[in-house]
Amino acid sequence: MGDSFGTFKVEPSSPYYINNSDHPGLVIVPKPLNGDNYATWRRFMTVSLNAKNKLGFVDGTLKKPSLESNRDEHEVWMCCNDMVFSWIVNMLDPEINDSVIYCTTAHAIWEDLRE
Repeated sequence: MGDSFGTFKVEPSSPYYINNSDHPGLVIVPKPLNGDNYATWRRFMTVSLNAKNKLGFVDGTLKKPSLESNRDEHEVWMCCNDMVFSWIVNMLDPEINDSVIYCTTAHAIWEDLRE
């Protein structure tokens, strides 16, 4: 059964769905990014995020809905983006974390780390 956010219904197959086992401190890859392991770390992250149907938040394919056009979907997108954001920053070496913590979206962090 899906969850509802206002009038916006979230089904388990939706990228907006957050499982009961998902939380901001969840470790989704075996080793944090330390600067020397970017390719391996990115592959682990890509597989993990794809398995959770959240890859669109980092690759930019799931765009942020307009607050004016759909408040409920916007709020759900923000919640999910923040969850993915937390998964990424939790899997970074503290020095790397300091350089991206002020990015506003999971996609922005993803792009910043790629550069």
